[in-house]
Amino acid sequence: MAKRVANEGIGLRWRMRWHRARLTVRRSAVDYFRGDAPDWTGLAVLLLTVPALAVTTVCVPVWCPPSALVLPILTGGLLLRPASLLLLYAASAVALVSESAVLGPYREGPARVTPGTVLVVTAVALTGLIIAQFRARVGVPWRRGHTMLFDLRERIRVQSRLPRLPAGWHAEMALRPAGGQSFSGDFVVATRTSEGRVLEAVLTDVSGKGMDAASRSLLLSGAFGGLLGSLPPHSFLPAANGYLLRQNWDEGFATSVHLVLDLESGDYELLSAGHLPGVQLHAGSGQWEAIAAEGPLLGVYDGAEFLGVKGTLRSGDVLLLFTDGLVETAERDIAEGMDRLIGEADRFVATGFRGSAWRLIEQVAKDVNDDRALLVVCRD
Repeated sequence: MAKRVANEGIGLRWRMRWHRARLTVRRSAVDYFRGDAPDWTGLAVLLLTVPALAVTTVCVPVWCPPSALVLPILTGGLLLRPASLLLLYAASAVALVSESAVLGPYREGPARVTPGTVLVVTAVALTGLIIAQFRARVGVPWRRGHTMLFDLRERIRVQSRLPRLPAGWHAEMALRPAGGQSFSGDFVVATRTSEGRVLEAVLTDVSGKGMDAASRSLLLSGAFGGLLGSLPPHSFLPAANGYLLRQNWDEGFATSVHLVLDLESGDYELLSAGHLPGVQLHAGSGQWEAIAAEGPLLGVYDGAEFLGVKGTLRSGDVLLLFTDGLVETAERDIAEGMDRLIGEADRFVATGFRGSAWRLIEQVAKDVNDDRALLVVCRD
């Protein structure tokens, strides 16, 4: 009995040690690919891989040719710093020379170190070194770079999230970047001001599209998010215009529309900076009306004035704000695109506009190679 208990205790201790070892390896792997682990860990693994491949090549050269050394070299180019990469290259060169000496001249067999093998390994090594030097110049590890891009994308989504509205109101937005990418030149920032009584929302279309406009969109969304609610409504677009002018971008203009909505009365004001007009559904008559405000593009000249247009959202009314990618294509002008958008939006009158933003983009401009954004605000 005592012997069985002792054996169970030993087994339990070994299982606990095995469990701790697995957790340690898992944490180390996660830390490494997040960029938090030291560089020598990956270097040590790859340096051990090189002689392992060399021995395998000497034993079974037909199944593991000398060119297999490109595998650790390519991996090192993606993971290591340039200084560590040179050590890996030195080890690979030694392995290649050793394989050539053991296997003999390349004319004596099919699996030998040929001049072509040396050229392939050298070309891959130079490519990896260029990638590593570029990554070092940027200052972000390859493993960390993907995490940063993912984090930036999620921050943009959080910043574009609309605030919760009181009962009787519904608002939603949808963004669709060009080419199915994760970053867009269109963005929305919104907040509630005046102790929650007023909804302020800004829809902006940065010049360019997709990844070309993503960096400017990211910078502007942060700046506009800081300005919105910190300034009186009529001061927002002039301040945004001044901010763009100070950037001195070669392609630095943008269009923007600023909605200021009183959630108690339904009265609103729309201020535009060269943006397309919005469209409002009047539930009483069932008619759609274009709501166009006047103002120049952002980032064109200093001292620009932006004149607003006022309106009211009554029970059942709907307001749509959108960017040009939704209604304009090479084969279709803006007027025709707006007519098509209104025609598709009419189908939601009977069922309600909840969940309509994404579906409207799918129906109106699904395969358009441009950034598309749609903001829907309706009063129940």
